[in-house]
Amino acid sequence: MRNIKLLITLLAAKSAYALIKLTNAGEGTSFIGTLVLKNYPDFLSDAVRFIKSDKIMVTGTNGKTTTCGIISSVLRANGKMPVANSRGANMLAGVANAFALTLEPGKVYDNCVIESDEAYLSKTAKFIKADYLVVTNLFRDQLDRYGELDTTKQKIQEGIDFMPDVRLILNADDPLVSSLHAKNKKPVFYGIKNITDNSGNKMNLAPEEIFNFHCGKVLKYTKKFYAQQGHYYCECGYRRPEPDFEAEVVLEKNFSLIRLGNEEFKVPLVGLFNAYNALAAIVLLKATGVKNIAAPLLDFKTEFGRSELRDVRGHKTLIQLIKNPAGASEVIKSVDLDSNLLIIINDNYADGRDVSWLWDADFERLKYSEKPVVVSGLRAEDMAVRLKYAGVSDDKIIVLPDIKKAIDYVLTIAENNITILPTYTALLELNKLWKKL
Repeated sequence: MRNIKLLITLLAAKSAYALIKLTNAGEGTSFIGTLVLKNYPDFLSDAVRFIKSDKIMVTGTNGKTTTCGIISSVLRANGKMPVANSRGANMLAGVANAFALTLEPGKVYDNCVIESDEAYLSKTAKFIKADYLVVTNLFRDQLDRYGELDTTKQKIQEGIDFMPDVRLILNADDPLVSSLHAKNKKPVFYGIKNITDNSGNKMNLAPEEIFNFHCGKVLKYTKKFYAQQGHYYCECGYRRPEPDFEAEVVLEKNFSLIRLGNEEFKVPLVGLFNAYNALAAIVLLKATGVKNIAAPLLDFKTEFGRSELRDVRGHKTLIQLIKNPAGASEVIKSVDLDSNLLIIINDNYADGRDVSWLWDADFERLKYSEKPVVVSGLRAEDMAVRLKYAGVSDDKIIVLPDIKKAIDYVLTIAENNITILPTYTALLELNKLWKKL
């Protein structure tokens, strides 16, 4: 009876999705999943039975979609067939959406690669007991939803506690992430030993003080990379764990090199934040026994606004999602200041209602922009004020709250490349608008 219900659900889901695409009613990244779970609450428990090998999850503040994208891409290049919520819809409905639209009656799948929102990890873990969980980093993000970092860390630990046999893949350079633990298996730690930066972005954005969540004292660093990530230690004896995989990273203007022992991986992504994402994915793939990693990485294409390159009316357009201080600051470091810049800030639920993070991100670098900076979205005025205090002159700040009008304006004035920095729901709107440009 359950198999019949699952079959009917899959057929209905695919029909509904086809109608959505036919009528251009949206992207369908969560809507189908919402309907499925409403009518079939145990859908995920039944659907996951079709995964015959490793079930993989990725969580953390930044880098989830890119890390999952790399993992899925390399698995496919190795002949595997994964189920993945590759478009970044990472709450329970988004996960259900991916299974409903991917599963085919009578087929089994090698893996699932699931991106999970930090606050939803425990909900997802009730249905999917992951074999591996990657935790990328923990930064201040959407304070209205998560609260401060200790709250976010606790939410992730609660999810881990539902999966006592999970193998954790943890960022040793993040003092919050490295202290997570699973009941029955020792974690695998990854980190960066040294960074050679040939990209031209030399700014160190690490905060002055990071506190040890174990004893409350200020952590000390022998090396700082960005935000709280680096080589840390405390007077109480707490320190960065010895990584099982420790990389030498070279940052170039258009790509990154990650060296692990005698192996070198070239990744067509820019910025230290993406080097961390790639390293996390490589370590996960190694932990699961994948051998062919380096060659597929060369052909990796980013998903949905994560360092995504598009050609828009002949203009090379780079789209970089921003959503919190640490991530935005790292993205801003890699911005081509000679490009035409569009920043789109929304404050819908999925973005986080609290936009005070704009004041903690390093927008000061944009005062050196050669071109006007166009701001758009629901909080365009707030962004304009932030840019003014960052030192961008009034005559360079163009406020156009309507996103389509803002895009049309930038395309009209652009002489060469364009850089777009949107929040999450602004990115969704952008994706709809591309089809009309």
